[in-house]
Amino acid sequence: MKIPVKWLEDYVDINISPKELGDKLTMTGSKVESVIISGAEIENVVTGKIIKIEKHPDADALVVCQVNIGLDEPIQIVTAATNMKEQDIIPVALHGSSLHGGLKIKKGKLRGITSNGMFCSEEELGIAGDEPVHGLMILPEDTIIGKDIKEVLNLQSVLIDFEITSNRADCMSVLGIARETAATLGTEFRKPALDYKATCSENVEDIYKVHIKDELCRRYMLKGIKNVKIEPSPQWMQERLLEAEIRPINNIVDITNFVMLELGQPMHAFDARQISTNNIVVERAHDKEKFTTLDEVERDLDETMLNIKDGDRTIGLAGIMGGLNSEIKDDSTSIVFESANFDGVNIRLSSKKLRLRTEASSKFEKDLDPNLAEMAISRACHLVEELGAGEIMEGCIDVYPIKRQSHTLTVDANWINSFLGTEISKGDMKKYLDRLELSTEIKGDDLLIQVPTFRSDMNIREDVAEEIARIYGYDNIPSTTPKCETSKSGKSDKQKLDDKVVLSLTSNALNQSISYSFVSPKVFDKILVPEDSSLRKVVTIRNPLGEDYSIMRTTTISSMMESLSRNYSRSNEEARLFEIGKVYIPNEDENKLPEERNIVTIGMYGNVDYLDLKGVVENVLDILGITNSSFRRENENPTYHPGKTSSLYIKRDFIGTVGEIHPSVSENYGVEQRCYIAELNLDMLYKYAELNKKYKALPRFPAVTRDIALIVEDAILVQDIEDIIVKQGGNIVESAKLFDVYKGSQIAEGKKNVAYAIVYRREDRTLKDEEVNKVHDKILRSLEHKLGAELR
Repeated sequence: MKIPVKWLEDYVDINISPKELGDKLTMTGSKVESVIISGAEIENVVTGKIIKIEKHPDADALVVCQVNIGLDEPIQIVTAATNMKEQDIIPVALHGSSLHGGLKIKKGKLRGITSNGMFCSEEELGIAGDEPVHGLMILPEDTIIGKDIKEVLNLQSVLIDFEITSNRADCMSVLGIARETAATLGTEFRKPALDYKATCSENVEDIYKVHIKDELCRRYMLKGIKNVKIEPSPQWMQERLLEAEIRPINNIVDITNFVMLELGQPMHAFDARQISTNNIVVERAHDKEKFTTLDEVERDLDETMLNIKDGDRTIGLAGIMGGLNSEIKDDSTSIVFESANFDGVNIRLSSKKLRLRTEASSKFEKDLDPNLAEMAISRACHLVEELGAGEIMEGCIDVYPIKRQSHTLTVDANWINSFLGTEISKGDMKKYLDRLELSTEIKGDDLLIQVPTFRSDMNIREDVAEEIARIYGYDNIPSTTPKCETSKSGKSDKQKLDDKVVLSLTSNALNQSISYSFVSPKVFDKILVPEDSSLRKVVTIRNPLGEDYSIMRTTTISSMMESLSRNYSRSNEEARLFEIGKVYIPNEDENKLPEERNIVTIGMYGNVDYLDLKGVVENVLDILGITNSSFRRENENPTYHPGKTSSLYIKRDFIGTVGEIHPSVSENYGVEQRCYIAELNLDMLYKYAELNKKYKALPRFPAVTRDIALIVEDAILVQDIEDIIVKQGGNIVESAKLFDVYKGSQIAEGKKNVAYAIVYRREDRTLKDEEVNKVHDKILRSLEHKLGAELR
């Protein structure tokens, strides 16, 4: 937001340079982006009167002019311009001058005739505006000759460009910044004149009626002006608007723009002739309604957009732009001023839908104070009276269903000093707050602050402390060492478990990766998730960065495949990655937050297979002290390769899936190698984790080892064999380790040879052969009976 310093000086005395002012305002919270000094590049340009004009002897398109610039002798200028005549006063760029855009002017010759400079148009001086320029700038007849053009045209203006945060809507105006400036400099803050006299006996309340039919409109005020004279606004108002980069149009429109910039309250003026029903209705548009705005563009409306209507006919988009059907025309004689307040969120959404962002909408979307509307309409009437632009009607229509009231904050001054680390007196605190129009009373140690309605950001005691700190000066607050105490409890159990998981995975030569939790809806198709899968029930982001980031993920497989694909595309021969992140499962009750599950995902490709991945997972289980886990064959998951995938369970709880990714999924991600991914529920792993390790003495008695080689059907899982060995072995089977699986010509088709080393041991004595033989035979009989195994 750009504010002219000259306009600020109407309300506050400024006795420092613009640069110093910008620095001071930044230090008190009004961040200055830049200080723009316009006209600084214009040098050595003066006013001159054309004394004589003659044709160039060697060029039909050129003329030779003798120009009086206040010196003893006139100077000679050769030009191709045609819109000037003798005795006209024009801007003259002399030898060595510079113009807008950095153009340098030097003495030279045109077709053999010396030219000591150049005549200037508005474009060369940087004041052309939006309208095209034709010919030289002709100055008024009473302009003093030989004066610096910057003084004559008041080009030496200074703009300060502010970055105003959305919570400070009160600063989105010249008056708001003037208030901050006065508080910063400790000088008087002057408010604009709001007084006026109604000179027309007609009462606006007898003619018009206002109906608010939607709560999106918080307040609507209407004021009538009769016998309007449409003409250009005075020079001082045009200069203010031009400095603020607003093009002057006519006195009535300029008044509404002036008030909007000055007070921060957008206003609108309707031609009274076009309000045929005399009923202003504020309600939503009809779906697919067509409406032409002031910029002569027909727009498609919908039922979410708030409109201003003349009965049933739309005449304005609330808070955005008026309609072409009710604009102020040169022959308008009666107008009505609108000053209203609308819901900021609705204005922002409507403006975005229409792709129409105006100065008005940018202010309304910051959630303006409804009480500002009354001040704005009074200011507009004062300006109408001052400019002699019309006669102000009696009365004022004001529909204000729920009035916004100021509130009181009570804050202990001692707490403020403790919070800030300062020793500011209560009197100084009151002085700083009063400067900001936060009327304060001291009662004992307490400050009783009456918070005006335009400061909606002031709600808690910390807000009060911030206001005092910024006006007192952040640079005046002494530096202190923060008081820090380490937690006696150290890391939480979850943090300890996280560390163990990361340690286990990095020890297995895996690198940690991080990915976004929001993904594209297209990922489900890429990983072959069925249409009816619960994974497709997602949390949708209301205002996403784009379609690729529009939903919260319900699985981390797609994120890991993206990481593996990225490594593969960069010619990495192998990749071993893991990620600890979250998935988001929507709640059936839409008013409740989604369930957030912690997931560890392991992904790899290259010189690896399923057993490598399974080994990494088993190491994680081991470091967490989990001993009652099992792997079960998984054939139903379409994302994984059937027959090369297992589900991990702890007791009866499903923990996750471990296996080779389906070739079609790998192909979708452009990876031409086999990919292996494990997706495990960390919350469930932590539920069964056992951090307290118990000491177990080394065995004192010898073990007995027996090897068995079994021929079984190829479809039988080794997990089933191990379960039978452990169950039938009772308490004397210490371990059963698979050491060989063989398929070949020596084994019948459809069968395989599986070899185990079974270790028997007791902790209290040495086992006898008879005991071992008995249990060993029992295991073999059970394998033969349940699995059809044959001892080889």
